Amino acid sequence: METKLAEKVVLITGASGGIGSAIARMFAAEGAKLVLHGHRNRVALAKLQHELSRAESVVIHVDLTKELEVKKLFARAMKRFGRVDTLIVNAGAWELPNVPLHEKSLRQWQFTMDGVLTSAFLCTQEFFRFVKRQKRGNAVLIGSTAAIFGEAGHADYAAAKSAMAYGLTRSLKNELARLAPHTKNYCGGRINCVCPSWTIVPRNKAKLGDAKMIRNVAATMALPKIARPEDMANAVVFLSSDALAGHITGQTLVIAGGMEGRTLWQPDEIDPQLA
Repeated sequence: METKLAEKVVLITGASGGIGSAIARMFAAEGAKLVLHGHRNRVALAKLQHELSRAESVVIHVDLTKELEVKKLFARAMKRFGRVDTLIVNAGAWELPNVPLHEKSLRQWQFTMDGVLTSAFLCTQEFFRFVKRQKRGNAVLIGSTAAIFGEAGHADYAAAKSAMAYGLTRSLKNELARLAPHTKNYCGGRINCVCPSWTIVPRNKAKLGDAKMIRNVAATMALPKIARPEDMANAVVFLSSDALAGHITGQTLVIAGGMEGRTLWQPDEIDPQLA
């Protein structure tokens, strides 16, 4: 199918990460122009831009928890391309250590909320201001299955992602549709959320290389396979295409192989080599 994303300007936050870079590659393959955001990992982002040299792109490093930095991100994107058609809100770290709520510090709670939820608020807010002038635009927020099922030891992350997946997405669909109204030739402004399950990316590759861990995770899925970044990228590109998803907005798409909050398979039924 034709996505009609060629020449569209796509801003991807957290583009240097496993899922972010896969999303960038997928949009590049569709002929989109890319604004690749990063914060600290300059080397990885430079390598990604070099890899995607056939696509017109700009790399911008800013701290998304600071309002003036976010404004700078969009100002530079507009200076380079003159518009932003699609925003992918992907940035937001998941801390590896499990810390139960009664041991979690206020500092860590606020750090996670700022990194995940405040950054999403600032980015969508600034994007909406540009959409108001353009009268066009769509966005995809990257949530998590932690938003759906919760995650012991990561209540801060689960709470922040749940706010994105539900409260933010479902409220903003009504606001965005007014900023970019439906017309005879335009579907209207849209926003959706993709919630990945466990995905093999550099930061958790070692953890998901453990056979016991794979069995425990895959046992909750109807399709007992750990997700790959490309699984998320395909869905993000689909939802960003007005040609393919023009009547889809305010939806939270869970990409988790039919995951449930319960065990569906016994451990000895899972083959780690296939997962």
